[in-house]
Amino acid sequence: MPQATPSGEHLTEAALARLGERLGAALTPGAVIYLEGELGTGKTTLAQAICRGARADARATSPTFALVHRYVAHVGTVYHVDCYRLRQPDEARDLDFAGMLREHAIILLEWPERAGEWAPPPTSRIRLAHTDDPERRAMEVE
Repeated sequence: MPQATPSGEHLTEAALARLGERLGAALTPGAVIYLEGELGTGKTTLAQAICRGARADARATSPTFALVHRYVAHVGTVYHVDCYRLRQPDEARDLDFAGMLREHAIILLEWPERAGEWAPPPTSRIRLAHTDDPERRAMEVE
């Protein structure tokens, strides 16, 4: 996985997209990536870039209202899941994370904390944050 930005360095949207595309090209089946951060930090932008890098069969769009979007990519299935609209963690049981895991799909999970215990354990976490410069984001990869 591409490394986090060095301490003190912040990413433009274009740099975030390039990093996401490299990450998408390197993903392997079964990866579960948590995309964390406040509203507007670039989680969906990063997920879209990851899908481009994975050569998904369609342009990724925000699943905020549908909750789950499914794409076929060069490494298999990619699920982009957005739990922002969940009111309580039990609503996540209907998202069928168990089926995604059985499929060895790649899961990009926004707002994983809202899914509670239903969220599959991450293979990595990407945390995005606002900076003093509204054109840049801080990123941490774990």
